[in-house]
Amino acid sequence: MPNSTSILSPIDVERIRKEFPILHQQVNGRDLVYFDNAATSQKPAYVIQALTDYYQGYNANIHRGIHTLAERATKAYEATRLTAQQFINAASEQEIIFTRGVTESINLVASSYGRAFLREGDEIILSGLEHHSNIVPWQMVAAEKKAILKIIPVTDEGELDLDGYKKLLTSKTKIIAVNHASNSLGTINPVKEIIQLAHQLGAVVLIDGAQAGAHLPIDVQKMDCDFYCLSSHKMYGPTGTGILYGKKELLEKMPPYQGGGEMIKEVTFEKTTYNDLPYKFEAGTPNIADVIAFKFAMDFITELGKENIAAHEHDLLLYATQQILKLPAVKLVGTATQKVSVLSFRVEGIHHFDIGQMLDARGIAVRTGHHCTQPLMDRYGIEGTVRASFSVYNTKAEIDQLIEGLERIINFMK
Repeated sequence: MPNSTSILSPIDVERIRKEFPILHQQVNGRDLVYFDNAATSQKPAYVIQALTDYYQGYNANIHRGIHTLAERATKAYEATRLTAQQFINAASEQEIIFTRGVTESINLVASSYGRAFLREGDEIILSGLEHHSNIVPWQMVAAEKKAILKIIPVTDEGELDLDGYKKLLTSKTKIIAVNHASNSLGTINPVKEIIQLAHQLGAVVLIDGAQAGAHLPIDVQKMDCDFYCLSSHKMYGPTGTGILYGKKELLEKMPPYQGGGEMIKEVTFEKTTYNDLPYKFEAGTPNIADVIAFKFAMDFITELGKENIAAHEHDLLLYATQQILKLPAVKLVGTATQKVSVLSFRVEGIHHFDIGQMLDARGIAVRTGHHCTQPLMDRYGIEGTVRASFSVYNTKAEIDQLIEGLERIINFMK
């Protein structure tokens, strides 16, 4: 359960909502209520405008061109790298690698670092809260290198069992990969403690920050993580782009993930020498427009202030939790003490897909299913949940609509 103390927030929700064009429409004859923010957040108008400005004003390939449009595009692209460095407090811009998002970032580390440094019998530790994108890449490299996967257990409340984690750590532990916050349950994990314990054994730690980027303060130097991953589209930015942070000394030791243009210094048929960081990991023409627009999304978060965003979202989560518990037959799944704004639940006797469809008929968008966390659903012995996830532009009035919709569905189905 979230804390019972409500935090006052200076967020002006009505002003913020005016910045998001998509929110001002009707779905199935009703005003849209968008509660699927953990899957992807909506985009403010000036993020969308940044995409248009690039394609209409200075569309050109970057880094190698000397003409004016290429220089303008390169400057805007690299401005996003600087903003990302500051956003997570990385020590250097060289530690910021642009990827297609968290999934590619994890695959990059698993394929490059994992293949280079794992040996037969080495151990990789994941948690029972992980998204499939932080499970499957490690399974693949573990099978190839004959490494062993170990899983941190999850409590009934949806928290990681830290005593269980400590018991998994051995001299063979080489990599720990966990999320900062769970996409299914909202649980905020004690990543700093996880990292400290891992480093005592010389293991490296990757943090999946997909559900943290728009909600939680991120300081990779203070956290002392070895790798950190973010996706733009969960942070009010475009789809198909994100970042991988890696400590410079580790990135320098890792082989390239892909070969092609930009990631090279010199190519002959006999030998290729690779480019310096970060370009060694950025082969080919990148997603230029979306990377440029990503800067505006990070600026949006920074200008609002994560503390203000978190206070508003916590208030919504607390209110929604209190209201939904008044409904009959509702069971919350994931009642951790520390959560981001994710409310996952089941209604006894009604399939989660049916609830999702009936809420959609009322213009309310929620997510239903296993949320790409099938092992976590198996741990609870369920197929899936209904997930309502809240953002800075959501309101208590919208939560009231969700509760009213659920009440009508329960009464109708019962």
